[in-house]
Amino acid sequence: MPDAPPFTSPRRRRPRNGVRAVAAVGVVLAIAAGGSYAAGFGPFARGDDGPDPAATEQARAFLADWAAGRLPSAAARTTEPGKAQEVLQSFTAGLDIEKPKLTAAADGVKEGEDGTLGIPFTARMPVTGLGTWTYESELPLREQDGGGWKVDWRLSLVHPRLSETEKFRLEREESAPPKVTDRAGVSLVGAEYPSLSPLLGRLAGDAGGGGPRGAVELVDRASGETVRTEASFGKEPDPATADRPVRTTLDAGWQAAAEKALGKADGKNASLVALRVDNGEVLALANSPSSGFNRAASGTYAPGSTWKIVTSSALLLKDAVAPDDVVDCPKYLTVGKEFHNVETSEHPGATFRKDFTESCNTAFIGLRGKLDDGELGKVARTYFGVGQEWHIGIPTYDGSVPEPKDETEKAASMIGQGRVQANPLIMASVTATAVSGEFHQPSVTAGNEDETRTEPLPDEVVSQLRGLMRATVTEGTARVLADLPGEIGAKTGTAEVSDDQDNNGWLVAHRGNVAVAVVVEEGVTGGGSAGPIVHSLLSAVPEDPA
Repeated sequence: MPDAPPFTSPRRRRPRNGVRAVAAVGVVLAIAAGGSYAAGFGPFARGDDGPDPAATEQARAFLADWAAGRLPSAAARTTEPGKAQEVLQSFTAGLDIEKPKLTAAADGVKEGEDGTLGIPFTARMPVTGLGTWTYESELPLREQDGGGWKVDWRLSLVHPRLSETEKFRLEREESAPPKVTDRAGVSLVGAEYPSLSPLLGRLAGDAGGGGPRGAVELVDRASGETVRTEASFGKEPDPATADRPVRTTLDAGWQAAAEKALGKADGKNASLVALRVDNGEVLALANSPSSGFNRAASGTYAPGSTWKIVTSSALLLKDAVAPDDVVDCPKYLTVGKEFHNVETSEHPGATFRKDFTESCNTAFIGLRGKLDDGELGKVARTYFGVGQEWHIGIPTYDGSVPEPKDETEKAASMIGQGRVQANPLIMASVTATAVSGEFHQPSVTAGNEDETRTEPLPDEVVSQLRGLMRATVTEGTARVLADLPGEIGAKTGTAEVSDDQDNNGWLVAHRGNVAVAVVVEEGVTGGGSAGPIVHSLLSAVPEDPA
């Protein structure tokens, strides 16, 4: 009996060269580890010249079973189930492949002289702990004498170079990553500084050494000799730097104190950043819980009333207000929606200094007409670097201050709400800029690219901001810090999140050459939640870093 044709009716004569490309209609078929695949008309759906849908359905099912690890089921769809299961099992297990993704091509289906239908596909094979090995192969389908289609088993469908004479071998190599130290050379390890655990491996890897490496090699079955390297993973260590420790700007003493201070968050999510005012070098960066997402540098939060430092700068820069000017602080103010102060407080006849120290929302919102719609964002970017791209040595979110869409959003942005977004790293930097007059791109490692472009704040504005922040400690909402040594300035913040969540609590502070920022999720108030954390930190460290 002659070989069964690769297509059901209508039949076509083979071209003389024995191979005919068949145009396919539809979308790419992607089959992932879940074992599902596109339904309906896929890339092999029958058109006027399309292949038999039964063949394409069998191809879909085979790839889905293989991807999902259902190897007995995949093997049963082939012409040699025993051999197929053995090879698929040894291939995936021997090369530490897990959850492959198999994607059939949208076109290029071929009819071969041997009566098979060749379906190209891309294999993306995740090699555990190393990376993904990607290659192209082809799935041959043969129509059976009794009807239906099966995958025509051959080694080359698994990989075009897999054969009776050559196989694959996985080689692994592990080298110790370079040591990561603080600014003085003290070793930093995750067991002692839990918040740094997610960052230490990245810092060591970025320095060019250590970590897992490996390769998938094609080898001769008889001799075991390597024929070629199919895929390589990992980075070769640089001999010039392999034994050189990665020195950071962190201070082990400050980091330990920061980790301990976050214990006062009472189990709530909280983050802290402390950095030098004179150059932006980060002394401590801590998160609670310590594992997982680095919310201190990559989180996105409304900064609440700590943002009034930037708003005050914008107003003072254009002489729109002075600290002793009377700016009334009513209990409520409606701008599209009703705004109020924390605990619905009010201060009739208050000065702008009083509005700042008591964090009066309605007074600041009442001054919104003094600023153009995009002016707050421009000041944040031009003087504080917020929204520019920072390169500090680890991934960061660098802030956003969009131009308000309406008066209600403009009112909200005046008090660090609406679409204004920041995190403790940004607010520690804002604090440092406010009290020094100059923005310095923060850094965790040395030698980072700096693309920021900013202007210095005028000396008079800096002096006014320092006075406002100092008064917030001596007579305002940051009195929790008043008993600490040194001349401390601060600003508290309460940021609304949603109707069914408590407010986030913020506090930023400076003392000597250090600026600190803390956020406590659902901390209710800044002074009550973030205040004790900042107090604990500043009580445990020198007034100025080394």
